[in-house]
Amino acid sequence: MADLSLDFQFKKPIHKVWDALTDSNTLAKWVMENNFKPIVGYKCQFRNEEIDLIVDSEVLVVDKPHKLSYTWVGGPINTIVTWTLKEENGTTYVQLEQTGFENENIPAFNGAKYGWQYKIEELKKLLEEL
Repeated sequence: MADLSLDFQFKKPIHKVWDALTDSNTLAKWVMENNFKPIVGYKCQFRNEEIDLIVDSEVLVVDKPHKLSYTWVGGPINTIVTWTLKEENGTTYVQLEQTGFENENIPAFNGAKYGWQYKIEELKKLLEEL
C-alpha cells in the first residue's frame, strides 16, 4: 500500500480554510461539483461531467476546525482523504493525506498527487477572494 501526504499553508484564519474544505458551494469552485455535508456518516458524490468522473464519498470524521476525513472512491481507486488543520500566528497549516493506494507506481497515485497540488493552487486563489 502507498499513502500520499502533502503539506500546505495559508495566510488565512483556520475557520476560513475549514469552510473552504466543508462548504459544498465553495468545494464546487475548487474541487468538483458535489453534494457534500460535513456530517459523519453522510454519503455524497463529487462529480466532474467533463471527464465523466464520479467519486463516491462517506464522511468519516468531522472535528471542526481541526480534522476532516472521508472516503474517496472513484475510477480505479478506493482511498480515504484526511485533512488536518492547525493555526499558528495567523497561518493555517494543512496536511492532506490520501491513504489506500495499491502502490506509488500506479497512474491513480500520481494523478492524485498532481491533481491535489493543482487543486490547492485553485484553493489559494479562492481564499484570497474570501
